[in-house]
This record gives sequence, C-alpha cells and structure tokens, in this order.
Amino acid sequence: MATLRVTQIKSKVSEKQNQRDTLRSLGLKRIGQSVEREDSPQNRGYVRAVAHLVRVEEID
Repeated sequence: MATLRVTQIKSKVSEKQNQRDTLRSLGLKRIGQSVEREDSPQNRGYVRAVAHLVRVEEID
C-alpha cells in the first residue's frame, strides 16, 4: 500500500481555525516536520484542505 510523506512548509499562524485543526489531525505541529500517513481518501482530503501549507511525496 502506498504511503504519503507530508511535510509542513509554511506557518499556520494566519490561517483559519479549520486549517489549523487539519494540520493537527495530520500530526503536524511545526514547520519542517514530516509525518507518514496511509494513502487513503480521508488523508488525501486533509492534504487538499491545506495544500498551500504542506509538501506531499508519495512513497511506495
């Protein structure tokens, strides 16, 4: 199963509360931090909601 590596690249300070909550749901707390998540429709939706704040890489 494929995996997504999600890295926060921008600050969440000036973002809306729902976007802050989405970053927290992904497990991201600070700029430069990376997490690996299963490639599922739910996680793809999270990433789409905060696409301007994160970088995503697919890992096999």
